[in-house]
Amino acid sequence: MATSLYPAGIQLQSKTVLAEVCVHQKSLSLRSLVLSCAFLAVVCTFTSAQQQIDVAFGMNTMTAPSANEANGNHTPQSLTGGAYPSFSADVLFYKNLGIQGEFAWKATRGDWQGIQPDRPMFYDFNAIYAPKLTDRTYMELLAGLGSEATRFYQPTQVCDFNTCKNFVTVNHFMGHFGVGLKVYPTRNFFVRPEAHLYLVNDNQEFSSGRAVRYGLSLGYTFGAR
Repeated sequence: MATSLYPAGIQLQSKTVLAEVCVHQKSLSLRSLVLSCAFLAVVCTFTSAQQQIDVAFGMNTMTAPSANEANGNHTPQSLTGGAYPSFSADVLFYKNLGIQGEFAWKATRGDWQGIQPDRPMFYDFNAIYAPKLTDRTYMELLAGLGSEATRFYQPTQVCDFNTCKNFVTVNHFMGHFGVGLKVYPTRNFFVRPEAHLYLVNDNQEFSSGRAVRYGLSLGYTFGAR
């Protein structure tokens, strides 16, 4: 049997948020699928002409305005803190230009308003410019679009026409800007300190639509550089 989205007495910022969850999820899931297909199509188009492919895994943390800075329809809940693993990949197909995609998620569940376990996740697709600074050092500049997907967990199952699960995902469209410094201690392995700015649309579950993720990634380059 289907159950309510949240246990009795637990609500988000307002009942409006709950009423719009399904609408947000369906529309943004479709948008995410379109973005993913577009990203894969471009990769396939330029595979034959690519100069190099980079893959990397990183560990990051997050900083954002505090709960006390929440205003308007924002909830006094900050995104600051926690460990965020990340995975990224890019293809440089024209000189130092290419496309890039990445996914970052909170490693452990948070405590939303002291009443609800949650887990923020971020994914985005970007244009990348990676100019060479020295023989072993490259700058990375990113700009693109993506989504913040926050899971809210509950002790009971939530069911739809296809499946049942113990969480509801609230999605928000976002813009993304990033910068990194890719350093090669050996020929193809690299270390990359990096920072990412998220600008999340209508991010009412948290104190602000602005958040910064920063950390360090380890990666490998396939092909000439």
